[in-house]
Amino acid sequence: MRVLIVEDEIRLAESIQEILKENKISADIVTDGIDGFDYATSPDYDVILLDIMLPGFSGFDIISKLREEKIETPVIFLTAKDSIDNKIKGLNKGADDYLTKPFNPQELIARIKAVSRRKGEIILDEIVFGDLVLNTDNHSISAHDKTLHLGMKEYELMELFMSFPKQIFSKEQLISKIWGFDSEAMDNNVEAYISFLRKKLNYLQSTVTIQTIRKVGYHLSND
Repeated sequence: MRVLIVEDEIRLAESIQEILKENKISADIVTDGIDGFDYATSPDYDVILLDIMLPGFSGFDIISKLREEKIETPVIFLTAKDSIDNKIKGLNKGADDYLTKPFNPQELIARIKAVSRRKGEIILDEIVFGDLVLNTDNHSISAHDKTLHLGMKEYELMELFMSFPKQIFSKEQLISKIWGFDSEAMDNNVEAYISFLRKKLNYLQSTVTIQTIRKVGYHLSND
């Protein structure tokens, strides 16, 4: 799962990002409304956490524009504006939920998972492809009687590959989805992590491999 945090209080945004990371949820941060809308139009995000008071576009502006463009990514307003009128306005404009600051971290996680399920996402404990089993709870990968723990980026890459095994991902797509739009990650970062994963698949003696399509990208194969 990947979440977009649109919040102009940088410390708060980073705190939310850390809470999500502890719960194995990736997140990107945007600190103004104009960039927030641009990022929110991307299909890369499963849930958007949206403040109301933002530079540029307000949160209300963003949700209105998203719904006008038929973008149905679930939105949770996360704001200090706790009046009933604001809650009703946000929900009427198309938000899926509304949580006021300060908030309980576990309640935030529960609400994120709830709205993502409404979107149709099924949260699984395991993803299986070929003889590989990826455990989404403890970030381990297994084949036959062997198991290895994956680092965060390794896990996120394998989760993406195993969730969409027939799709070819370019390096640019992988950087965007795994490292984030504003990351300084380069092609060689992708190449390095693909190499790490290939060594682990080889250790597991898996029939699954990560194939390179020259000048296009990578995908999983179980030939």
